Amino acid sequence: MNGYESKSMRVDIIVPCYNEEPNIEAFYESVQAVESRIAESGEYRNSYDFSYIFIDDGSTDGTLEQIKLVAERGAEDLTAVKYISFSRNFGKEAAICAGIRASAKGTRGGCPSDLAVLMDADLQHPPELICEMLRKMEATGCDTVAARRVSRKGEPKIRSAFARLFYKLMNKYCEIEIVDGAVDFRLMNHSIVKAIADMPETQRFSKGIFAWVGFDAEWVEFENVKRFSGETKWTVWSLTRYAIDGFIDFADSPLKFAGAFGSIVAVGSAIYLIIEIIKTLVMGKDTPGYASTICLILFFGGLIIAILGLIGEYIGRMYLETKGRPVYVEKESNIEE
Repeated sequence: MNGYESKSMRVDIIVPCYNEEPNIEAFYESVQAVESRIAESGEYRNSYDFSYIFIDDGSTDGTLEQIKLVAERGAEDLTAVKYISFSRNFGKEAAICAGIRASAKGTRGGCPSDLAVLMDADLQHPPELICEMLRKMEATGCDTVAARRVSRKGEPKIRSAFARLFYKLMNKYCEIEIVDGAVDFRLMNHSIVKAIADMPETQRFSKGIFAWVGFDAEWVEFENVKRFSGETKWTVWSLTRYAIDGFIDFADSPLKFAGAFGSIVAVGSAIYLIIEIIKTLVMGKDTPGYASTICLILFFGGLIIAILGLIGEYIGRMYLETKGRPVYVEKESNIEE
């Protein structure tokens, strides 16, 4: 039989935050409204008890203070609002990792929640989709329901084009498949949350990790939504670096390409050497071409440096992993051990 048996289920809302001071209260009220709608609708097989895990990723504005105010309101409403504040900005991937690990461990008396929802605080992930996610999970009995954007309305065309190119390259050259338009917004059961929390790697790419762990997945679609307030923290360079990190973390094809190309060049050079020896023996010495020689030296010199740089990227990641440093450092939290 598809779906879960009728019961009360606890849901953690995991919210990474970086300089989201003007959005925290609006986000909390929006999700609270969705929670009330779910409780009052009577169309769900299960009842759901929501709690919140905010991760302050070293914000430099009043984000943490806003989270604390929301936590006080939650206490008055008998809603568990927990938070973790980093000692500095470690990046969204670290914040996602912290939230998932906290959910897997349990924030209410050490008892893990049944489900977890990962979403952004800027309301670009519509809270209303949580209703559809829960309905789809109940109907299909799947392990996760993830959201994907079906349009990039409002984004620069160049950025959209590079995003589509990124998904094509990832799906062609990596061992995992990432659905085009997939975002971090998703509903997961405890099995997935625990599997991701147990992964020890420090160089993390969540979109790839979600695909790598597997499990039965369903998808819900939504149109691109503008931020509630403020500007995006993602620059062109940070997005480019994020894409490169994700590709390298889940693909060894660049190394295979470098090895194959090097082999082709070596074979071609050997053939060319044999031809030159035969020409010299048959026709005598020939005056070498200075320009062509310099061009070949520069070309292959640059190519070798580029390949060494590529190999260095992989070695650098191995170096960072062997250090065994934590993904993040907590400065403050109201989660009891």
